[in-house]
Amino acid sequence: MAAFRRFVTASLVSAAGSAMAPLALAYAVIEQGGGAGDLGVVLATNTVPTVVFLLMGGVLADRMSRSRLLFLGNLLAAAAQAALAATVATGHATTTSIGVCGLVSGTAVAFTVPAAQGAVAQIVPAEQLQQANALLRLPGNAVKALGPAVGGVVVAVSGPAWALACDALTFAVAAFLLLGLRLDAPVTVTRALSDLREGWDGFRSRTWLWTYTASGTVVVGAWLAGFQLLGPVVAAQEYAGARDWGLVQAAFASGLLAGTVVCLRWRPYRLLAVAVAACLPLAAPLLVMAWGLALPWVLLAALLAGIWLDVSIVAWTTAFQQHVPQGELGRMSAFNGVGERLAIPLGYLLTALAAGLWDNRTVLVACAGLVVAAGVLNLCVRDVYRVNRRGADG
Repeated sequence: MAAFRRFVTASLVSAAGSAMAPLALAYAVIEQGGGAGDLGVVLATNTVPTVVFLLMGGVLADRMSRSRLLFLGNLLAAAAQAALAATVATGHATTTSIGVCGLVSGTAVAFTVPAAQGAVAQIVPAEQLQQANALLRLPGNAVKALGPAVGGVVVAVSGPAWALACDALTFAVAAFLLLGLRLDAPVTVTRALSDLREGWDGFRSRTWLWTYTASGTVVVGAWLAGFQLLGPVVAAQEYAGARDWGLVQAAFASGLLAGTVVCLRWRPYRLLAVAVAACLPLAAPLLVMAWGLALPWVLLAALLAGIWLDVSIVAWTTAFQQHVPQGELGRMSAFNGVGERLAIPLGYLLTALAAGLWDNRTVLVACAGLVVAAGVLNLCVRDVYRVNRRGADG
């Protein structure tokens, strides 16, 4: 299918540049004399506008051509990264200028994420959505594993400006690839505010959707706080520091790749139940580190967590695309995304507060407990077992 190949190619090109960007951004801040506080401000300016404008992006994704929206979003991100690369290359970068570019990039993400969900469902028949979602993640996961290493070499040899310029170029290439999709706009006759109000009513009325979003918000916050925030700290205290933590991250990335391969072959009927249950293994690496087990056990736990996380993501995305009407996909995706993205700063904040009261191992156990509790409670929702595979092969 030519349209799907074009979409996959655009996603891969964009992901290749984005995988190098975080490292380049960090060193851009460091080179201009900034520290951890400055980097935190920069990251916040990138995250906050995504949350603020995500609902607007969802409304637009249900009102205008999703291919045009993806084109404009990627073009806006390309402009922001190009401006950032130019200021870094000329030595004029400041925390403020880097933050402004991050603000623009975060805004672009808010308009592309809901549109991408709906675009896949427009391009691919319902019975082929799981394979399509898995194929979309396969190259992306490979890039996530290799991108930081390549970005490190580029930054070390040429400086962060070149890595940021590469990111800008990949966004521009992706933009023009996506413009060629020529997807029709969903038919809408109401005003934007009415669309938003109807979207909220639709979100509230789907028990399976809002309970999954609530559960996912807890799981995302606990996982990021325990693994991404406390993980490196525990690795420095209990293991061999950065070297061992790099191995853990590689094991997790390898698990994501393996999980995508699993999704290409395994087609579960109870899609939403699988999506919820497959998040439970995320507690494993947190508990293994909390108990101070040897590194091979941490690597195994991270590998299994990666496998099941990718299974969960593909199963959820497929269930979502099959059970939400085309004209509502953008808004439902936005409501779901707001909850889960709010978990990122909230999880980091609560972990920082908890770390002042308890030791790291206790906080890791608490994070693992939250992951398990949220998943088990979600599995108690009757509607979870009604959102199953649709299509000829269902």
